[in-house]
Amino acid sequence: MATRLTRLLGIEHPIIQAPMVGVSTPALAAAVSNAGALGSIGIGASTPEQARAMIAATRALTGKPFNVNLFCHRPAQADPAREAAWLAHLRPVFAEFGAEPPTGLTEIYKSFVEDEAMLEMLLAERPAVVSFHFGLPRQEWIDALRAAGVRLLASATTLAEAEQVEAAGIDAVVAQGYEAGGHRGVFEPERGDARIGTFALVRLLSSRCRQPVIAAGGLMDGAGLAAVFALGAEAGQLGTAFIGCPESAANAAFRAALKGERGQRTQVTAGISGRAARGLPNRLFETVDDPNAPPLPGYPIAYDAAKALVAAATAQGNGDFAVQWAGQGAPLARELPAAELVQTLMTELREATQRPACSATQSA
Repeated sequence: MATRLTRLLGIEHPIIQAPMVGVSTPALAAAVSNAGALGSIGIGASTPEQARAMIAATRALTGKPFNVNLFCHRPAQADPAREAAWLAHLRPVFAEFGAEPPTGLTEIYKSFVEDEAMLEMLLAERPAVVSFHFGLPRQEWIDALRAAGVRLLASATTLAEAEQVEAAGIDAVVAQGYEAGGHRGVFEPERGDARIGTFALVRLLSSRCRQPVIAAGGLMDGAGLAAVFALGAEAGQLGTAFIGCPESAANAAFRAALKGERGQRTQVTAGISGRAARGLPNRLFETVDDPNAPPLPGYPIAYDAAKALVAAATAQGNGDFAVQWAGQGAPLARELPAAELVQTLMTELREATQRPACSATQSA
């Protein structure tokens, strides 16, 4: 199953474990990489010191390549009046748990586009692969990482975004379909979201882009991988498929919810963080998507409010506000060790690609 991408990344299998902040761990990334695929850790919500520690923890468990993912969103713009109105909207829900909302909201983590300390850490540590979400950093930073021997990936939700990725010299583009769990990687959300599905996006990008295309969104098994490879993808990125692995940080409630009724009706909301993201719907979704709600604070400032509300509910033993990002393939999630899941995916992929096509003359 060698492709341009497996050779480029130094991996055996054309599978990438998605970098899910809060769920992916050094143990998960290392297990996936040791199994011959590409494991990932998400450092978008980390300080440079925390990120360095995560890289060290992953390297202690594997000598294979792994991916380090960064957020490249437009830096947050504070708006005290808008933030106060949003907190006032949430106040009655906080009161249900005997809590008060925060007195103010903050930008809970920096965008990589203005975090020079994070760049310096990456240039010192030189992870094998670095990937970008929500956009791209400045060109000189991309050039510096490439000069340091780091392979680069970046997500795109449209052809126009993929063309920006390719023009910047990124090694491969992650085609993020609308089925994908977690945050949409739209570069300019104020201009809307094209909401292109994985199959259409992969075919569009693979037919127009010179660089390898990685399919992401709704992929859960080898049959799904075979389908996107037939459309021109050279690897598949799976996130929700790995949530059930024992190496992930997902708690028991999250794992159970994937297989329950909510897993069959994932929804996209911007109200939790300030940017559109797909997850398992619960009362938090209902609260932030109230049609009478005031305008949202920017990303990730709005996330500060949601996290405070989740903490208040959790402190009272209420899990109805948990943030559980997941894609549309959630009901297909399996509870397997990460290495076993990688091997199972590859077995299924081989079986799917070797299966003869149905004869057009076969009777119904």
